[in-house]
Amino acid sequence: MNWSAPKRPVDHVEEALISAILEGDFPPGSALPAERELAARLGVTRPTLREVLRRLERDGWITIQQGKSTLVNAFWWEGGLNVISGIVRYSRTLPDDFVSNLLQVRLDLAPSYTRLAVIHDAPGVAVLLAEADSLPEAPPAFAAYDWRLQHGLTIASRNPVYAMILNGFAGFYESLACHYFATAEARSVSRAYYAALLEAARAGDAPRAEMVTREVMAHSITLWAQAQHALIAQSPGEGWRRKEEQP
Repeated sequence: MNWSAPKRPVDHVEEALISAILEGDFPPGSALPAERELAARLGVTRPTLREVLRRLERDGWITIQQGKSTLVNAFWWEGGLNVISGIVRYSRTLPDDFVSNLLQVRLDLAPSYTRLAVIHDAPGVAVLLAEADSLPEAPPAFAAYDWRLQHGLTIASRNPVYAMILNGFAGFYESLACHYFATAEARSVSRAYYAALLEAARAGDAPRAEMVTREVMAHSITLWAQAQHALIAQSPGEGWRRKEEQP
């Protein structure tokens, strides 16, 4: 039995339009159909459509022009954090380099917010890391814990922008991490990282916390590439897809 609630009209329209943009039905630089036609095609009222269009314009997907066609922006370069959230939620297949680019950004950010977290709240970071001792050898458990840890570190850093950026990947992060932690090597590397970071936090050694985080984030990019190659070797043409999209 399906207990899920029906989608609200605005959510239906948002998903339909973002999916159409991501799948190339309305590529960057193209014009959306006229409002009356688009509302009819989507099966919603024009006020509902306008509400969604304003939201998409605010996020950087489109530009509404008074008396002219609404244009699709070059969202990869003009969009904000909400565009990333939309891509994560609605893209059926992510661009090949999306995850590797995402891991590169994590490599740039995580060492900094981890250092700040140890500077501002080393005892709190140590409490977070103490949980790692009881982690079972299960990818979902590692994925859920790693999300809690990274989110906790961003909060402890006292720079809310780090948390906002990470929140843009809520849900997607764990889905991706489940695949990453599928190998025993990835889990072993992270266990060693959690232990090293715990030692640094207990010592209040922020530079060491930054260094071990940078090392493991760089290593994770290599491990992810290896996991992708193995997956493609098993199922050519597949690569990684979101967990809910897998058969």
